Amino acid sequence: MVADAPDLDGRLLVASPALGDERFARTVVLLLHHGDDGAFGVVLNRPLPVRVDAVLPAWQEVVAAPGRLFQGGPVGLDGALGLVTLPDGGDLHPGVSRLAGPFGVVDLDSDPGQGPLGVTGVRIFAGHSGWAAGQLEDEIAAGDWYVLEADPADATTPQPDALWRRVLRRQGGAMAIVSTFPPDPSLN
Repeated sequence: MVADAPDLDGRLLVASPALGDERFARTVVLLLHHGDDGAFGVVLNRPLPVRVDAVLPAWQEVVAAPGRLFQGGPVGLDGALGLVTLPDGGDLHPGVSRLAGPFGVVDLDSDPGQGPLGVTGVRIFAGHSGWAAGQLEDEIAAGDWYVLEADPADATTPQPDALWRRVLRRQGGAMAIVSTFPPDPSLN
C-alpha cells in the first residue's frame, strides 16, 4: 500500500460495469483487511444453493436470512468464514473478533448455543476474495471498482441479489444512474 493510500478496511468494493472479470461481475465485496501485504474480503451478494446446516448444522439457527452459504470469492473455497455485524461498544463473545468498524469474524468451531454471541447478524462464506500487494489499488485506478461506505446491514441483507443496485442507488447522482445499467449493455 502506498504511504498516502487510504485504509479501506470495512469499505465496500462495488464492481463497475467496466469490470472484465466475470467472477466479480456486479459484486459487492466487503473489505476486511487492506494493507501493505494486499487485501482480503468477501463477496456479499453471491448466495449458494446450499443451506448452512448442510456443512455447519449448529449455525443454521443463528445465520441471517436467507440461511444459505455465500461464495465469498474464488480463493480458499474449501474453507469457511463466519462474518458478523457487531453493535457499538459492549463486550464481545469470546469466539468473536472485531476486524473493521462494525464487522468481525466468529470462530465457527465455537458453539453458537453457548450463550449470546453479542452480534446483530451472522453470515457464513465459503471462500474469500484476495488481492496481492498493489493489485487492488491498480484495479481501482483502472476503474474496475467503486470504493464506497458500507452500511452494517449490507453484510446480512435478506435480499443479497438486489445489493449491487441498492448500494449504487443510495449514493445518488451518477452512481444511481449506474445502478440502472443492464447486465449486458449489448441487449439494450
